[in-house]
Amino acid sequence: MAHKHVHGRERIQFANTEDKQEFSKYPTKAGRRSLSRSISQSSTDSYSSAASYTDSSDDETSPRDKAQVNTHGSSDFCVKNIKQAEFGRREIEIAEQDMSALISLRKRAQGEKPLAGAKIVGCTHITAQTAVLIETLVALGAQCRWTACNIYSTQNEVAAALAETGVPVFAWKGESEDDFWWCIDRCVNTEGWQANMILDDGGDLTHWVYKKYPSVFKKVRGIVEESVTGVHRLYQLSKAGKLCVPAMNVNDSVTKQKFDNLYCCRESILDGLKRTTDIMFGGKQVVVCGYGEVGKGCCTALKALGAIVCITEIDPICALQACMDGFRVVKLSEVIRQMDVVITCTGNKNVVTREQLDRMKNGCIVCNMGHSNTEIDVASLRSPELTWERVRSQVDHIIWPDGKRVVLLAEGRLLNLSCSTVPTFVLSITATTQALALIELFNAPEGRYKQDVYLLPKKMDEYVASLHLPNFDAHLTELSDEQAKYMGLNKNGPFKPNYYRY
Repeated sequence: MAHKHVHGRERIQFANTEDKQEFSKYPTKAGRRSLSRSISQSSTDSYSSAASYTDSSDDETSPRDKAQVNTHGSSDFCVKNIKQAEFGRREIEIAEQDMSALISLRKRAQGEKPLAGAKIVGCTHITAQTAVLIETLVALGAQCRWTACNIYSTQNEVAAALAETGVPVFAWKGESEDDFWWCIDRCVNTEGWQANMILDDGGDLTHWVYKKYPSVFKKVRGIVEESVTGVHRLYQLSKAGKLCVPAMNVNDSVTKQKFDNLYCCRESILDGLKRTTDIMFGGKQVVVCGYGEVGKGCCTALKALGAIVCITEIDPICALQACMDGFRVVKLSEVIRQMDVVITCTGNKNVVTREQLDRMKNGCIVCNMGHSNTEIDVASLRSPELTWERVRSQVDHIIWPDGKRVVLLAEGRLLNLSCSTVPTFVLSITATTQALALIELFNAPEGRYKQDVYLLPKKMDEYVASLHLPNFDAHLTELSDEQAKYMGLNKNGPFKPNYYRY
């Protein structure tokens, strides 16, 4: 792997596309999907927001059939109920407390407006946290139009608050698949406005523009993509020679990887399990399938509460790490009868099979922390001899003919998205990374980025981290001139080479 400096920016350059494809497999061990999927899996994963305010008097009329106007007289939006805007504003203000990095980015860059002239079309989860990102982009000079990347995750009141401030938002909680594509279409296809930047989560927006409005790409300066699935789709386009604009893969930037996968899951695994089952972890036998960043986070938390944890792993390096961290590495079939909890986080399919589900003991809890709902073979459980009993939201008891029960959480979908909330601080890291990637691509001189997929420059990754340090009152040590010369470093970074693994 040779390093090339593109206008003083480092990035990993690959000699041939096979290497790049190979590289794109490794940063995350998550499910891979083909571009031809009509709708990406992540966009239909159920996702609950504990903070979401829902008015019991909501009528069942589809938002598409309602004529709504905000207080400025604009009707260029489609949300559940514009009257909820005030509640949404409070949600956004609460989220701002924990997203100080974006607020300080607003203060630092508000004078020079680095996104003046940017017309950003975005497709992400629409929550209070993304609203802070959208309002930051607007404060930095951008015009935005927004839609949801997931049919369940929209906080209706937040969408209303954004629409009230004049951001055209097309999203509501519980859209149908037809609504989902209609919303994306309304965002892209509008009179007298054409996007020149795309911010995507899952690749559905990019896919739609390619399919329906390929001419839009003549104006687009770049795509910023934050999910494993979306990044995989971009690498496929690149390999097929169909990627006609530069794209920034923020999914694999170090700060996002560590926070989204390791630190976030370390907290949300316990949260999700407690909320759904009220389980006590001390002394419980738990098997965690996969010891990547997500698996490492889950195991740290479970071990700290006194659970007896063992690991399954296909990769000898990850398996050795698990051994050194004090976990037994086993095959699932060897231990399945003794386990109280089974957690999958591999990103693969059929990690827990019907044969293994048949051998589990009564009361065993089964859940997934990996990328999509393919890890547990849930389809095999929908057979006539088994009875499904919905115990509470996101909790099913599956009853075998002999009376044995297995507790399945969120129907095998992502536990932390379906059954708990993701900490705002984690989302702050992702949102700051997205904002900087948009600024970088929008302002890059002609020729710095070709029609390819790039990683965020290391310098910007470090900047994201530095913006979050004041939260902890952390004080960085500075190199002396002599030390910097000795190490061959610039005093202001980047401090590590591109191949460094954190």
